[in-house]
Amino acid sequence: MRVIVRLSLYGRSRNAGVCHLYQLYEMNHAMLAPYRAVAEATRSFYQNPLNPLSRTHFGRTTAAMAELFERSTRIYAKPEFGIDEAFVGGARVAVQQTTVWQKPFARLLHFARDLPAERKPDPRVLIVAPMSGHYATLLRGTVEALLPSADVYITDWEDARQVPLSDGQFDLDDYVDYVIEMIRHLGPDTHVMAVCQPAVPVLMAVAQMAKWNDPAQPSSMILMGGPIDTRVNPTAVNRLAEQKGIDWFREHVIMKVPFPQPGFLRDVYPGFLQLSGFMSMNLDRHLIAHKDFYWHLVKDDGDGADKHRAFYDEYLAVMDLTAEFYLQTVEEVFIKHSLPKGEILHRGERVDAKAILETALMTVEGENDDISGLGQTKAAQDLCVNIPDDMRVHYMQPRVGHYGVFNGSRFRADICPRIVDFMLTHGQPAREWRAEKARKQAADEQKQAEARARAEAQAQTLVADKKIAAEKAVDDKPAETPQKPASRAAPKRTPSTRGRRR
Repeated sequence: MRVIVRLSLYGRSRNAGVCHLYQLYEMNHAMLAPYRAVAEATRSFYQNPLNPLSRTHFGRTTAAMAELFERSTRIYAKPEFGIDEAFVGGARVAVQQTTVWQKPFARLLHFARDLPAERKPDPRVLIVAPMSGHYATLLRGTVEALLPSADVYITDWEDARQVPLSDGQFDLDDYVDYVIEMIRHLGPDTHVMAVCQPAVPVLMAVAQMAKWNDPAQPSSMILMGGPIDTRVNPTAVNRLAEQKGIDWFREHVIMKVPFPQPGFLRDVYPGFLQLSGFMSMNLDRHLIAHKDFYWHLVKDDGDGADKHRAFYDEYLAVMDLTAEFYLQTVEEVFIKHSLPKGEILHRGERVDAKAILETALMTVEGENDDISGLGQTKAAQDLCVNIPDDMRVHYMQPRVGHYGVFNGSRFRADICPRIVDFMLTHGQPAREWRAEKARKQAADEQKQAEARARAEAQAQTLVADKKIAAEKAVDDKPAETPQKPASRAAPKRTPSTRGRRR
């Protein structure tokens, strides 16, 4: 989550008028409304193809100035996803966006694809979008990249100033509860993907579900560019939070929603303050982009102008965050580092990442990420020590920053295929196949062991039989009588010797 705000933009303290800055912002916007209307009418007049001046340098210059003024002073509305088709299996299929779950501060969107009945089910993935200023439509490219291979759901967080005060508060504990309820709504064999800020609450939710032995525990958890441990390779965002302390943020950036917004009197971190922080980080680049936009219009370069409009329609649309959620996140994640220390609580109960046993873990980082430094997301691998090694993987994408972790050409070409493969590998069908294979292997090994045991028993029996037979043969042999020693034989006498003498 971006916590950078420039103090010089809005005063030095509440006593100096910060508490009234939101009202002043709304008043200025209302006062500029007539001028914006005139600028819009001027632009339409000088861009009308029926107007001959629209093809002159003067007409294009006037229209460019009018559009630049109107776009620079408007409050940008929440964008639409606008995804109505996708390519699945080489064919174009229709996509319908529906709301399948809803509560005051969020709703769950499903991008239902019109697929053939005979197609095997794709992995079901819940994308938890960041609640850090921009709307969930910032992940439009993420959704589009996953649709060809997955059944995609995404959290659509509500602008806090649009939620009446009567609907209660929304803090980090509520965020975790929302994630758990969404996972349970989708049921077992769901894959959950957290992009940036929600990496912490999603890890907390999965750990709690594991501790409770919840049957809806997700099959896998993909954490992308999230601040799991901001002590690792701290960025400017992390250092600012530690230097200022939570009291500074409570005093300088928390304001009440002005009348006549639905969330009148709710304490929030306003979206326009977040936007000033976003833009101040790269102010020169934004000024150059608007200057180039002006010259694109003057030169009638429609492609360049359209790209600028598409980017800034999304980038300049921001939402308010509830004060309790923002302050609790800054304190627990960026100042106290409660999660990596094992001290973070959910509803007063300690969250233990070691409880996760059955959910596979994938962490993704960008080499040049200046929001969540390299190694901050990978820290989840060290916390979830009881996940088997064959159910975990870490991937670092070279040459991308924070935005490139979840969007852009390298995400589509390198990161998204790895995520889909990871979900397929650790989904329920793959687990059942591996379990069946393991059972067959165990049965084969048991049969082999039994065969070896029988062979050894037969061998032992044969040896024993031979020994018995040998002993019996010895017992049945007749005893030999002892023979007298032969006496010396008497010499033979000739018969006529004695008679002749007589």
